[in-house]
Amino acid sequence: MLAIDIQNTLSSLAQSIGLKAMDIKPIAASGSSRQYYRILTENNSVIGTYNANIEENEAFFYLTTHFGGKGLPVPKLLAVNDQRDCYLQTDQGDTTLFQHVQRSIASGRYDETTIALFRQTLEALVRFQTEGHEGLDYSKVYPTPCFDKSSVMDDLDYFKYYFVKPHAEVVFNEQRLKGEFKAFAEVCCQAYHEAFMYRDFQSRNVMVYEGQPCFIDYQGGRQGPLQYDVVSLLFQVKAQMPQTLRDELLEHYKGILAQRLDLKAIAFDQYYPYFVYLRLLQVLGAYGFRGLIQKKAHFLESIPYALKELAAWTERHPLTGYPELESVIRQVIGLLPKYDSTFHSPLYTLHFPLTVTVNSFSFKKGYPDDFSGNGGGFVFDCRALPNPGREPQFKTKTGRDWEVIEYLEEKPQTHLFLEHVKGLVGQSIDNYLERHFTHLMLSFGCTGGQHRSVFFAQSIADWIRSNYPTVHVALNHIEQNIHE
Repeated sequence: MLAIDIQNTLSSLAQSIGLKAMDIKPIAASGSSRQYYRILTENNSVIGTYNANIEENEAFFYLTTHFGGKGLPVPKLLAVNDQRDCYLQTDQGDTTLFQHVQRSIASGRYDETTIALFRQTLEALVRFQTEGHEGLDYSKVYPTPCFDKSSVMDDLDYFKYYFVKPHAEVVFNEQRLKGEFKAFAEVCCQAYHEAFMYRDFQSRNVMVYEGQPCFIDYQGGRQGPLQYDVVSLLFQVKAQMPQTLRDELLEHYKGILAQRLDLKAIAFDQYYPYFVYLRLLQVLGAYGFRGLIQKKAHFLESIPYALKELAAWTERHPLTGYPELESVIRQVIGLLPKYDSTFHSPLYTLHFPLTVTVNSFSFKKGYPDDFSGNGGGFVFDCRALPNPGREPQFKTKTGRDWEVIEYLEEKPQTHLFLEHVKGLVGQSIDNYLERHFTHLMLSFGCTGGQHRSVFFAQSIADWIRSNYPTVHVALNHIEQNIHE
């Protein structure tokens, strides 16, 4: 359905319940294909959603009604169209628990407000898992009623196919790994699972409204083990939660849960480490698919965080009895320097309205990938300019060395080229800032990616930093493996 048709449908739906839509604003898309809109009315606002997946919608409608009937903090369903692909719900605001996390990271510590919100979130999780489970008809959930052995295998295969296999340097025996996946899945399925499993219980799906946590994106929920959701929240890798705080929050959750269930009888602690491994591997699979395959920056930048968490967990709780999987995990952790050098401190960019990625590259090696997912930007061909690479004294130098810089700055063509580039780039930056775009990519190529491309990428990066102090510049000299 076209965006204009969606907005017209949502507007009519609002009118059907006595609300006049004054304005309809799209809300930034998440990892799903659902399209969200904030509908401003005369007195307040509501959230409108379009989703072509009717089965998923029906699961959301059922779960929302079920949880709302138990007093759980979820949106109220206001209206659904006849086609069941558009619906309205109450607006829980636009502040997530993850935004509180981001502020904590920026300040260097988790503040008491954020910690208190995590405690409240975990208390609500216990209610979802226990009260929410009572009387729930799992035949109405989507896409499967239970997190069973095949579900665990799906998560492990997701990791294998979308993260392990795209890295040819990770070597493993397919059959042995498959057998160990099955054995691992059987252990996970022995955990107590008479509970509701949210499935994607992480801080981006927790809205903070009037100081209290409210919950969204539970339409993939099903019957399943208790450990999965608490692990999903505490091991959300970009939250960078200190282990001491994680342990403290886990004990808080267990204390609340122990009021309802005998944790020793259900062997909660025995199975917990397996679900940490499972969630971290599943997350890497998701980052591989969204980042390596679909080339979306947010997911790609998350890879080093996931690898660091996996490395820390293997040191704290070594995985034994699964030699092939252990080997794969060791090799995967070994990829960390590759990703850590390429995507350094991406959360630093959260304070900037626009990130401009500037690359130097070799045309012999191919164009740089655009990991923002936006496409567009500029690729500048520097090969028509004087080439320092032809001069013997510059063979071992790069465009960052003063000798090469001096050589190029003496050439009139250099300054003419730079002025043209500044005109194009400046116009785009001004426009992107005005329109609240978040990414722009500039790439400078020459034959070897060593002299001219490096000089011009460095020059433009410095010019942007000087003239646009609110813009974050990520500079990558690809052939030199230098990232600023």
